[in-house]
Amino acid sequence: MTKLIKRASAEARAFRRNQNELAQTRQKIARTKPRASRDEAFDEALDRAPKIDVPRKPRFAPVTFSEEGGVRYLHFGTEWVQGAMRLKKPQHLELEYAQQMMAWLLFLETPRRIVQLGLGAAALTKFAHRFLKRAQVEAVELNPAVVVAARTMFELPSDDARLTVHETDAWDFVNDRANHGTIGALQIDVYDATARGPVLDSVAFYRAVRACLADAGIATINLFGDHPSFVRNMKRLNEAFEGRVIALPEVHEGNRIALAFSGPALDVPFAQLQQRAKLIEKKLDLPARKWVKGLKESSGQDVTFSI
Repeated sequence: MTKLIKRASAEARAFRRNQNELAQTRQKIARTKPRASRDEAFDEALDRAPKIDVPRKPRFAPVTFSEEGGVRYLHFGTEWVQGAMRLKKPQHLELEYAQQMMAWLLFLETPRRIVQLGLGAAALTKFAHRFLKRAQVEAVELNPAVVVAARTMFELPSDDARLTVHETDAWDFVNDRANHGTIGALQIDVYDATARGPVLDSVAFYRAVRACLADAGIATINLFGDHPSFVRNMKRLNEAFEGRVIALPEVHEGNRIALAFSGPALDVPFAQLQQRAKLIEKKLDLPARKWVKGLKESSGQDVTFSI
């Protein structure tokens, strides 16, 4: 059985490996150059490194699977978990971070349009399609092999009147003006097989995400809590959403879910959120009261949640 590694922790370790490789490069230069020219040589090595001027596209690594303890996992050719499904409860959200991606339910009734950027094992797509009957559910996935895997290995149903999977780039999707102002809940989980954080994380991308949201809409974004990309993404999200962003506390998988709000300012008593959370738990079997607790912890607010 393939050993499973928590995604965020693995990403952080990969980052540290990259830092070690950079340090080794510095050491090699130091051994081969006189002291006076070491810094110049190192700068030249950095100058020769490729520069990314456009949004980074996903690398299509092999789509692989493993099973352990009655749970089937999706991988992109590595041990890092990209999605999961409990075989006896295929519609259930198995991973805690996936459950937190539904935290917009604390603030919104079921919107007309729910979209996932990044299909993965289709957990969020299946859940919304199964339980949020009033919504048109759409997923955006660039890798056709992931779509096939979701259909054949993770029980994603075929497209129907309420379900559409778009095989396209998330960057193109959010920049399509036809999508602007139309999405109530936008769930973003865009990763490839590398260990460098989300493949789309620019201010321009997050501004396009905001443009896609309806007048009162929420985006939930899966980030790595113990990785340098977290601080970068939070800074860019706050710039794009004018500070109306909050991240829930890190879950045991190492992920942190950010919520970004559009529309009118919110001032909601926590007592009201608690009542809403109880209703979500009863109807959808999601740990919503933990989300309310997390909002209190992250915001430092006690009586009313304002954002």
